[in-house]
Amino acid sequence: MPPLRGTGSHPEAEHPEYAGQYRLEACLGAGGMGVVHLARSASGLQLAVKVVHRQHAADPEFRARFRQEVAAARRVSGAFTAPVVDADPAAELPWMATLYVPGPTLAAQVKRNGPMSPAELRRLTAGLAEALRDIHRAGVIHRDLKPSNVLLPDTGPKVIDFGISRPYDSDLRTETGKLIGSPPYMAPEQFQRPREVGPAADVFALGAVLVHAATGRGPFDSDSPYLVAYQVVHDEADLAGVPPDLAPLVGRCLAKDPGDRPTPDEIMAALHPPSYEAAAFIPVQRKPVTVESVVPDRKTEGRAGDADEEPTHVRAAGGLPSGAGAVKRRRRRAAVAVAVVLVAGGVWAAGAWGGSGAPEPEPAQRKSAAAFTPWRTAPAEKGGSTPSCSPGAAGTRPALYCVSAGSGTVRLDPSDGRPVWSRRGGSSEGSGGPGPAGAVSGSAAYTVVAGGEVRAYSPGEGTELWHKDLSAYLDSPHPAGDSLLVVRQDGALQALDAATGTSRWQRAVPGHVSPGFALYEPATGLAYAFESSAQGTTTLVTAVEASTGRTAWQRRLDGMLTPAGTSGGALLLTSMNQKAQTTGLVRYDPGPRRATRIPLPFRMNGPETVVAGDTALLLERGGTLLAVDVRPGAAPAERWRLETAVSTTSAPVVGAGGRLYFSAADGRLLAVDTEHGTLLGQTRPRLREGKLSHASSLPSPVVLGRSVIGTAPDGSVFAVDADDPAHW
Repeated sequence: MPPLRGTGSHPEAEHPEYAGQYRLEACLGAGGMGVVHLARSASGLQLAVKVVHRQHAADPEFRARFRQEVAAARRVSGAFTAPVVDADPAAELPWMATLYVPGPTLAAQVKRNGPMSPAELRRLTAGLAEALRDIHRAGVIHRDLKPSNVLLPDTGPKVIDFGISRPYDSDLRTETGKLIGSPPYMAPEQFQRPREVGPAADVFALGAVLVHAATGRGPFDSDSPYLVAYQVVHDEADLAGVPPDLAPLVGRCLAKDPGDRPTPDEIMAALHPPSYEAAAFIPVQRKPVTVESVVPDRKTEGRAGDADEEPTHVRAAGGLPSGAGAVKRRRRRAAVAVAVVLVAGGVWAAGAWGGSGAPEPEPAQRKSAAAFTPWRTAPAEKGGSTPSCSPGAAGTRPALYCVSAGSGTVRLDPSDGRPVWSRRGGSSEGSGGPGPAGAVSGSAAYTVVAGGEVRAYSPGEGTELWHKDLSAYLDSPHPAGDSLLVVRQDGALQALDAATGTSRWQRAVPGHVSPGFALYEPATGLAYAFESSAQGTTTLVTAVEASTGRTAWQRRLDGMLTPAGTSGGALLLTSMNQKAQTTGLVRYDPGPRRATRIPLPFRMNGPETVVAGDTALLLERGGTLLAVDVRPGAAPAERWRLETAVSTTSAPVVGAGGRLYFSAADGRLLAVDTEHGTLLGQTRPRLREGKLSHASSLPSPVVLGRSVIGTAPDGSVFAVDADDPAHW
């Protein structure tokens, strides 16, 4: 959209010249809560900078909500949103800078040009469904999807404005009982049962947005918001004018019961084009991945290194839930939409995999009687997503279990990559991620499918043991020994027996309202629940015995903290500032009840942290790797830093010999020496059809004996020699 000059009577009259280091060049638009300006970064990138109005900046509660908006927007930055570049919620006039997206809003496009053609509408449907899929995988519910919050650049639709978004456990009402949102695009449960609102509310809004795009009006139309609210709850949606081939799908999105609405993945799957005209407008869909054979992993010589009239805004209505919302869930991105946890040596299932097991031939100079044989298991069909793998056991034999979105689960022999068995469950199973989470625990295998249903299977045959609807719980199950830990709607903690699904214990923990689990320590049997205050100034941490539910210790610590690991009996937590940047670590020793703060030498954006002995290793998504000494009194804290030149990374894992491994978005697997901070080696990129896919999170590699097992966007699973990264 063209910039608007700062004239007129709207609050742009305040017109600050700068937001932080960014000079504000022109006004892109103004709303009741703030003004969006055009600006440029030091490198020349065009930015859209939202600056909060002065009267709202004086409200501490509003500032807290703005901090949450920044945190939510950072979490979902990706291919379908405007990425956050910088922010300062603590400034005199709080502001947030995102990448400027040149293009009109859907509202402006329809107003100027009329309803979309059927082919354009199908393209919009697919793009918005994919956007919601990534937003929900990040653990966020948008709650205000509407035509003015959808931008239409040439690269496909972008969803903006996370001003009233919340993590899955949030409350939709303010203390005064006011509803927040836009009534024509709010789901029935937002009016009736605000505490039960989940991702399905965004799907309802998607249906309403599609009706507007197809007809120029909404499915519930009235000048009175109160009448619209009544229609949303009680009346059938008016789908007149929606193309006949899309009307049934849109109608399902607008179902009164959240459980009757399709998931974003199901919407995308339903959009197989009926004609060549439509096919030209639909993004390539991910198809189920099958494996026809285990093929040699042939190397190549070269290795590649890797706003609108209505601006984004914040609403004054709606309080920040206890727990600092988006921040406390940031370490469980993949676990919400489709989290797969593989429990004790077996796996449940979904998908048709197969293979001959032919190993990859080794280079002649490396062959010997004890030579390691790399392997690669390749998909037989196009489509699918990056698999996520987890180590386990089948009886006394080691096993590897992998799940891929849309294709299901396969048990692989880790010695040669040969598929042993595969299973396919319900239609939603395995249909989520670039990287559903995987783990091993207990004596059963389970998966959380879209919608919150848990299905548990026997490890040997993959037969179903039990299933349970956990959509009413605040988060996906957290594996802890032979238990699955969950948080109830009332904030109470509960443990389910992984083998039977029955409750082992249930306990309300004083001080917690909506906690989350971030860490389980097998050596001590302790699981750590945590919850940040609404203002983000303190965090309540509780160590719980996973087997009994007994509280081992509890402490409220200063700062916005997240448990990250343990070292020498102490708990290590990452500490974030008001800009949602990681600025340091906190070491808490429960014996003497002593908290020690370890500042980082620079601020990091969303690093994943792994603890190895007395060293914490923080890997930023932008590729910066920092090693920090966490021993009490160690100075300086920084041991080394390494710029890996990787733009997007997985969480790192540490293996034998002091080696750290992580994956890149292009399918590379990298190894780093944790003693000296040097890059030891990397595999070649493995892209799907030569294209880089976009993902909100990447699966971590697996270290299993001498093998380091990686996964890639081409749907492959591959193993390389942990002892010889220089020849990967």
